Amino acid sequence: MQFLVLGSAAGGGLPQWNCLCENCRLAYARDGRIAQRSQCSVAVSANGEDWVVLSATPDLRQQIIANPELHPKIAPRHSPIKGVFAPNGDVDNIAGLLVMREVQPFTLWATKSVMANTIGGVFGVLNADAVKRETVAVEQVVDTGLGFTLTPFVAPGKIPLYLESRNEAEIELGAESDTTVGVEIRQGDRRFYYMPSCARITDALRKRLHGADLIFFDGTTFEDDEMIRLGLLPKTAWRMGHMAMNGEKGSIASLDGLDIKRRVFVHINNSNPALRHDSAERAQVEAAGWEIGYDGMRVDLAEGRP
Repeated sequence: MQFLVLGSAAGGGLPQWNCLCENCRLAYARDGRIAQRSQCSVAVSANGEDWVVLSATPDLRQQIIANPELHPKIAPRHSPIKGVFAPNGDVDNIAGLLVMREVQPFTLWATKSVMANTIGGVFGVLNADAVKRETVAVEQVVDTGLGFTLTPFVAPGKIPLYLESRNEAEIELGAESDTTVGVEIRQGDRRFYYMPSCARITDALRKRLHGADLIFFDGTTFEDDEMIRLGLLPKTAWRMGHMAMNGEKGSIASLDGLDIKRRVFVHINNSNPALRHDSAERAQVEAAGWEIGYDGMRVDLAEGRP
């Protein structure tokens, strides 16, 4: 199995177009302490030729250009991308579908709630004669026909921002439904996971992730109140439907003790100090056995190479 990190940042990327926090300032300056990043997406393949994209981000066109594995190769009109899986209906996960409107055949997999956000309106540009939509239920095993299966499972989260009520009291945080899911990629007895959004770790998730060969996991903020302290946004990671890396309820502590062969943080917000190579937070993350994902990161499990 081959995994290609197309993008590793949270919404807005790094640098974000309207942000001059310390990380964005360094990224704009192309400072060696931090790398520029596009929005979170991972491509997966069993043969290195046919790929499924997990999360179609607004940056998808540039991500394809940046990665030769996804370039057209065998005909005037061709793409190695055979499918897209959308884990939730946020703009970060479905806006890239608009990049794929040039009558190119591929399959779109999503749960009922997520699929509903890709039908009608501007998404009508996706030619129904070319794009096959397959609505999948939570825990339904999908045979991609490409040498591996996909299984969506509940990841506590929330509905997309654009569907939120104006009344904060009506917004259900940490909801367990098909509006936010992770995806299990399985090849034989090997299991891999992509979870760009997760608000908390439940006992069921700990049980599922135990024994995983590889996880790409929500690394949005380092501290839950990070965005507030930096004066960037009056919301915690929890309010945004995500987990912080650090803290008693953070992902590092919550997944500690599990047999997971390789742990990679993706969906990392521009505010997160762990993005800087020389930060104490980066050292803490790595000491805990985690890696900070980056654009262009390649993981080849078949040959055991990083």
